[in-house]
Amino acid sequence: MLGLQYYPARLNSEQEDVRQPGVSTRTVIIQAKRGIGDVIWHLPFVRAIASVSSGGKVTFMAPPTSSAKDLLAAEPSILETIYFEHAGSELKRGLNLIRLARLLRQRRFQTVWILDRTLRPAIAAALARTPERIGLGLGRQSLFITNSGIDQSHFHDHPIDWLRALMAEMKVQLPSTEPALPVPGAALAAIGARFKTSPRPWIVLGMGALHAEREWSHAYWLDFVAKLRGETSGTIFFIGGPAYMARAQSIIAHRNLTPAINACDLTLVQAVALLHHGDLFVGTDSGPMNLAVAVGTPAFAMFGVNPVLNYSKFIHPLTPPGGPRPGGMQLISPAHVFEQVKPHLSRQKTPR
Repeated sequence: MLGLQYYPARLNSEQEDVRQPGVSTRTVIIQAKRGIGDVIWHLPFVRAIASVSSGGKVTFMAPPTSSAKDLLAAEPSILETIYFEHAGSELKRGLNLIRLARLLRQRRFQTVWILDRTLRPAIAAALARTPERIGLGLGRQSLFITNSGIDQSHFHDHPIDWLRALMAEMKVQLPSTEPALPVPGAALAAIGARFKTSPRPWIVLGMGALHAEREWSHAYWLDFVAKLRGETSGTIFFIGGPAYMARAQSIIAHRNLTPAINACDLTLVQAVALLHHGDLFVGTDSGPMNLAVAVGTPAFAMFGVNPVLNYSKFIHPLTPPGGPRPGGMQLISPAHVFEQVKPHLSRQKTPR
């Protein structure tokens, strides 16, 4: 679930150790999914696990493409974030498994939580002789964990529902699935000052998506922003990362949008701060959508292909007639999106 094309430096696991001197955690959480959005919707489950862990904090492990270190820098339940490589050819996957097992063994964790049905992290934890290995237990993973896992009837459920079931099975309270992502104060202040003269409301458009089939066509964006500009005099921001700079600029120039800001050059943390200040988000099922939701900004999100996410009250799903399916993004018309968004254009978030 990634739309922002920000990629951190790829260092090996040993180089990624950023522990406070003399401080360590007994519990590690392994999140093997690669997207920015995946980090966001996992966060409430990470907090729940931390609440029953020694010291109330955990170590969090994720692939570098997740940008977890940047996203979770201000999260109090996470003492440290470590990147590990998980994907690649069969040879690379085997080598990465060995590296992960070595890292887990060196760190001497007491408990590892594996928040996916993937097999290799469970094997790595078993090879590292981590005493308590908690996982979903779906498929062959059940052979390498120490808990009973969740019922196999969940195998084809959405991953969010897997984790709900796992929390229930492990009797871990899950107060909420709202991410409520903390944003560094310095970033909030800097973005607020940078755009303070921009007229309200601030409407942030998230153009990109991890997979091409989840993107909206350029023609649809042109049609939508024309309708949007006809209804509001607020500022339209475009985000999506450097890969979408040219497309955003093309739309701004083609429609002569004013006021409009091409914010695709913002860093990830700056984009999160902008979304925090924003009044409304409209975009694809993507990283930016998940980030908007994480900071409490109402997000009108186009789910053309994948099932609708249901973890947050801030998600306002837009789906094609008959529901998500292959080719569904082009069945979500600009007119439909505009009609859904229009009643919310005059609303502004309470300053926080």
